[in-house]
Amino acid sequence: MMIKTVLFDLDGTLLPLDQDYFIECYFKSMARAMSVHGYEPKAFMKAVLKGTAAMAMNDGRETNEEALWRSFNDSYGRDTRGDEPLYVQFYETDFQKLKDVCGFHPMAAELVRMLREEGRGVILATNPMFPPVATYSRLRWAGLEPEDFDLITTYDNSCHSKPNPAYYRDILETMHLKAEECLMVGNDVDEDMIAESLGMKVFLLTDCLLNRKNK
Repeated sequence: MMIKTVLFDLDGTLLPLDQDYFIECYFKSMARAMSVHGYEPKAFMKAVLKGTAAMAMNDGRETNEEALWRSFNDSYGRDTRGDEPLYVQFYETDFQKLKDVCGFHPMAAELVRMLREEGRGVILATNPMFPPVATYSRLRWAGLEPEDFDLITTYDNSCHSKPNPAYYRDILETMHLKAEECLMVGNDVDEDMIAESLGMKVFLLTDCLLNRKNK
């Protein structure tokens, strides 16, 4: 059956990077930025990891955004949502410096635009643990724009995360797609290739391969 829609992972796929190193730099940068506003770095990192786990384990009853802030509130015993502008400021400033730890492949943007010219749907199926401002930034580092995609999964519009197959099922339902007419392209054997379990075709990009279980 003809592939009508192509789903792309972002980190390590459209945007070449060493994921572990990027996450390390990202968390350190955010902890440093928030320490200026009274957040003790070690306690903050613990809260961030707990919040990330809450999004990873989300069962669909709330958005990942809601799961994250609920976890933050639990960690600090207060309503932390009032500090959201501080995080937005971080993503608009210090976070942008992380572009330097990422690679760049000109074929990424060329491929996405070629698919659109062919009339195929294109979806950015990146693990939705970031707010839009952070996802759009990384997308632009790859030479692309949000307008190049029919859907971009972010923490505010998603209620599951990879590698939960429900994450991909949500995309299919939202966009009214048939799994057998979709191709998922990614570099993570666990998080991206799981789409095959729903009937999608999959392509494993090995430039920045993640294969934690040596499958």
